[in-house]
Amino acid sequence: MAQGQAQTAAGAAAAAQAATGAPEAFSGPQQASPSIPQQSGGTQQPPAAGGTPLSSGSGGGQSSWAQQVHRLAGPGDDQPVAPWKPPTLDPFQAAAMRQAAARPAGLGKRLAARLLDTVVLAAVTAVAAVPLGTKALDHVNDKIDAAKLSGETVTVWLLDGTTSAYLGVILAVLLLFGVVYEVLPTAKWGRTLGKKLLGLEVRDIEAHEPPVFGAALRRWLVYSIPGLLAVGVVGVLWCLFDRPWHQCWHDKVARTFVAG
Repeated sequence: MAQGQAQTAAGAAAAAQAATGAPEAFSGPQQASPSIPQQSGGTQQPPAAGGTPLSSGSGGGQSSWAQQVHRLAGPGDDQPVAPWKPPTLDPFQAAAMRQAAARPAGLGKRLAARLLDTVVLAAVTAVAAVPLGTKALDHVNDKIDAAKLSGETVTVWLLDGTTSAYLGVILAVLLLFGVVYEVLPTAKWGRTLGKKLLGLEVRDIEAHEPPVFGAALRRWLVYSIPGLLAVGVVGVLWCLFDRPWHQCWHDKVARTFVAG
């Protein structure tokens, strides 16, 4: 009978526990319940700091490569990312490098350019030289005829006041046109018409730039005035033996060289 009462009491206690929903107390140590892993398909990842969306998939919620580059480009999130361009050489620096790398031109091209310039100078000078030379020749012939008619032995000077004036005008035309044709273009662009056609330039030895007006003027005078005499040929041929710049006399006076 006592055993039946014990079973009845145990059944009443179990019924009371089921009615109240209280967990059953155990006298021994409690066992930790196993944690249930969260499924990736059922939960959402928290948004990244700054409002930047995170990359999905196998990356563990990290920002994509493009998003990281965007954040490193500037402090603002809306700042556009400039595309990367390969470094290019500055045009002024490239021109300076080409200018500094210039070397003396070939003697064949220099001779061809000088012949072209000489033809132009001679053509313009002939416009004044032909009529004035004709007048000078007539003047000398008149003096000779007068000496023959006098019947005396007289000396006829070819160079007198009249012929000297004619010769001075011709030389002035040559030198002044040379300033316009040779000096000014050389000081401004470093080349004359003949040198431009042959791809040559006159440059200062130290700066490798076109010479200043004073140097260009000295260069022309040293070339033209001795060129009217036989000694000018020696000055022109001097470039055949000069090293390393192949300078003629007019180049040495102006401290220039012809680059090609």
